[in-house]
Amino acid sequence: MTIRVVLATGNAHKVGEVQRILGALSADIEVLALSAWPDAPTPVEDGLTFAENALIKARSAAAHTGLPAIADDSGICVDALNGMPGIYSARWGGEHGRDAENLALLLAQVRDVPAARRGASFVCAAALATPDGHERVVEGTVDGVLTTEPRGTGGFGYDPAFLPHGYDRTTAELDPEEKDAISHRGAAFRALAPIVRELLG
Repeated sequence: MTIRVVLATGNAHKVGEVQRILGALSADIEVLALSAWPDAPTPVEDGLTFAENALIKARSAAAHTGLPAIADDSGICVDALNGMPGIYSARWGGEHGRDAENLALLLAQVRDVPAARRGASFVCAAALATPDGHERVVEGTVDGVLTTEPRGTGGFGYDPAFLPHGYDRTTAELDPEEKDAISHRGAAFRALAPIVRELLG
């Protein structure tokens, strides 16, 4: 039996990444892009945590499509910036989803921070919401440090400036499968997959 879930995002990079992560775990979970419902509303992400915002998106997609929906909210938390950008990562430069501007601003803000204080973490909350009201949220984290300059062309967002602990390559320099194995989103959706099967299988 195939379990069909809608991924509540307009980010094509994220759709591919989540399809790849869940596809590697199980062939019985089919991830549908919310773009198949062009009239789907864009909910206001006014939660104060990654978990709250992930649930807001999943609930909205489930209500609109009538199908179980999954969503994530994720970002980078920088030690020298007291955990910011955090939930504001996607719009740190002023407008939502402008990766280059967000990355440039973040690196400018920590330009004079010494290497020993450039710690950062990628955090992801992954949520499942069903039309009949079942909800679950899990989180994944990967720790590392910020580089001084962007490196690599893979991934998206802040990947070119994030060096995971134990690696000499940024997440933008890793192969997709390597990144999935250690990433915050990979950890969160690997934890969510058995919950999807438990509730929907």
